[in-house]
This record gives sequence, C-alpha cells and structure tokens, in this order.
Amino acid sequence: MDFATATAAARALAPTRVRWGILAMLFAVTTINYADRATISIAGPDLRAALGLSPVQMGYIFSAFAWSYVLAQLPGGWLLDRFGSKTTYCAGLVLWSLFTMFQGAVGFLTGGLAVAVLFLLRFLVGAAEAPSFPGNGRITSAWFPASERGLASAIFNSAQYFATALFAPIMGWIVHSLGWQALFYVMGGLGLLMATLWGRVIYGPLAHPRVNQAEIDYIKAGGALVELDGKAATEQPKEVNTLACIGELLRNRMLLGLYIFQFCVNVLTYFFLTWFPVYLVTERHMTILKAGFVASLPAICGFLGGVLGGYISDRLLKAGWSLTAARKTPIVFGMLMAMSMIACNYVTSDTLVIFFMSLAFFGKGIGALGWAVVSDTSPKQAGGLSGGLFNTFGNTAGIVTPIVIGYILQATGSFASALTFVGLSAAVALLTMLLMVGTIRRVELKTSLIAPAAS
Repeated sequence: MDFATATAAARALAPTRVRWGILAMLFAVTTINYADRATISIAGPDLRAALGLSPVQMGYIFSAFAWSYVLAQLPGGWLLDRFGSKTTYCAGLVLWSLFTMFQGAVGFLTGGLAVAVLFLLRFLVGAAEAPSFPGNGRITSAWFPASERGLASAIFNSAQYFATALFAPIMGWIVHSLGWQALFYVMGGLGLLMATLWGRVIYGPLAHPRVNQAEIDYIKAGGALVELDGKAATEQPKEVNTLACIGELLRNRMLLGLYIFQFCVNVLTYFFLTWFPVYLVTERHMTILKAGFVASLPAICGFLGGVLGGYISDRLLKAGWSLTAARKTPIVFGMLMAMSMIACNYVTSDTLVIFFMSLAFFGKGIGALGWAVVSDTSPKQAGGLSGGLFNTFGNTAGIVTPIVIGYILQATGSFASALTFVGLSAAVALLTMLLMVGTIRRVELKTSLIAPAAS
C-alpha cells in the first residue's frame, strides 16, 4: 500500500468533523436572526421621534414581533417535524428577511397608517422567525452527542450577543449616516444572501455528502438523534397526536419548570433587544451613535459568557458529573450575576452602569443553557414540538417585557423600576431551576401518542 492510499484509508477511519460546520452555519444564521430583531431598537429613538410615538405605543410596537413569534411556535415546531429542519428553516429565513426590508418603506407613510404597517411587518417577521430556535435545537440534537451538546447549544444561543456586539455599532452608524430606513434595507438584504448558503450547508447526518460513517457512529453512540432529518427518518416517518402530546409535555414538572425558566431568562433578552438603547439615549443622555457602540460591550460579555457556560457544562459532564449537576451549576452562578443589573439604579457613573450591565449579561450568557437542556430532554418523536412549546413560553416574555416597561416609564418617567423588574426575573429563573426542574432526563412519550404517519 503506497503512502497516498494509506493516508486516504486513515482519513476514512477517522471521524469527520462535519457537525462543526453545521454549527457554524447555525451560528451565522442566528446572528442575522437576532440582528434583524434588534433593528427596531437601534432605529427606535429616531423612529419614535419621526412618528411621534408615546412610550406605551413604542412598547406595543416593540412587542409586535413577539406576539406572532409566540403564536407561531407550535405550528413552526409541527412544520419542522413534518417537513424537516432544512426546508422549514430556509423558508422562514427568506420570509423574515423580506419583511425586514419592507419596514424601511414605512418611512414613506405617516400617522396611524405608518404605525399600523410597522406593527404588521414586525408581526410578520416574528411569525417567519418562529421555527428558527426550535430548528436550532432539533439540528443540534441530530448532530451532537450529549457530551458536546452543551457547548454546541451555547454557541448558537450566544449568537444573540454576538449579533449585538457586531451589528450594534454598524447599525448605529447606518442610522446616524443614512437614516433609520436604510437600516432595514441593509439587514433584510443580508438575510437573503445568507439564505442562498443554507441549502448548500445544512443536511441531516445520514444525508450529508461529506460526513463519514465514523462520525455518524461517534455522535450516535453519544446520544445524537441521527435519524431526525436523515434517510431513515423519511422511510417510515412517525407522527404524534399533537394536542395530546402538548398536554403530556405540560404535565411534566421538569419540562414545565424549564419553560418558566426560559420565560424569566428572556425578560433580560427582550429588555436588551428593545428598551436598552432607548435607556442609554434617554436616561443616560448618549447619542444614538454612542449608544450603538456602548450596547456592544454588554453584548460581547454575553457572548463570552454564553460560550463559557456551555464549555463548563460539557467539561463537568465529561469529568463524571451527572447531567443535572453539569447543566444546573453554570445556570445558578449565571443567574446570580445577572441580578447585578439592579445595581445600575444606585450608581451615577456611566462607566459603572456599563460595568454592571456587562456583568449581568455575562452571567445571563453563562446561565442561558435552556436549549441544551431542551435537547437533553425532548421526546425523540416530538423534538420540534417540544422546542416550539419551550420557545412559546420563553418568548411570551417578548410580549410582556416591552409593554410592562412602557407602562412603567409612562407612570414613573424613569427606568429604575424597569431595571428592578428585569433583575428580579433572573432571581425567579434561578429559583425555578433549583426547586421545580429536578432531575434532567429525556422524556419518553406514551406509546399511544405515537403512530406511523399516513401515507
């Protein structure tokens, strides 16, 4: 056997690392996903002035995305389970990018019509993005063994912070230099470009043209659900009784506690995505350009914390810790740090405000392991549905948080009570994880809920 043949044989025996390329694509698309969500907050101060909006009106517009995002979670999860992650996710990416672009045209309208159209377009963006995070969780379940799933989930989840760290300064510059309308055109066009790459990168493990059997064997032995979007899944698909399955998931104390935990964590997320730049401009008296750069600092800390939390969790698991202890330990320490946001009410220095905000989002990043736990616990036959239900609870915070803060601002004229509300949500998340979730394990559906799909 010559050297070239021996080298080729050795490569064939060694597991490929295709799963990390899949994860890189999920990270990139999720970055665009969150950047598109954040466009309204960066454009918010100028848009509010242009349309003459009150804080409560602005709160409802900020919440428009989450109304449809929540309502579409379960249909989105069903579409993922029925048509697969690749097709469903790509369709959503194209649609939400188009609806983001259309928001720039609101600048040609005035009065109540402009407000109504903006609300409608934000509503449509939310509906189109609904399958994205359940799709991330589903793809991660298919491609990653349990010992790598914490890091993988943390990496795609940390894209929400990376999006702000990367795009907040850029978006601030676009609004400052070109106007708020241009921001929506640029970000929507970027999403359409990303959609052209999706079909070339994303496949199920059994269908990917570059994966070898050694990698499939490795991830399957570690608990990856390789049949989710592969050839075996399409040969004899399974369906569940959807309503009965939802009922069973909601009756499971562990999963219900996890869903409540995600709601509380997302209170912090949606404060950051909606009111945080407005806080910097109105309460801290920064320009929109400076606010864009300042907002990137907590985002960078959130990104670093997110990756670190997943890494720590997986290292603890590999060191012999139980799955429950390995997942909950970073969550506990992360939520304790996230509560430090309340300290912003007791300092006057901008430097200290940014320090405590950065510490809070670093902690939130470390503790944001909900998607890893969903991948660990979701029933094999209903991963999309379980992820959709998890995201339904989590993103109800996107409805509640902007509106509650809007009313707080209108009633008090200050962000002090709003920051307390956000910080205490981290405390509730901590208590829910400790007292309600219990032992982390995969849920098995009752056999009566599962049947071969109709041909």
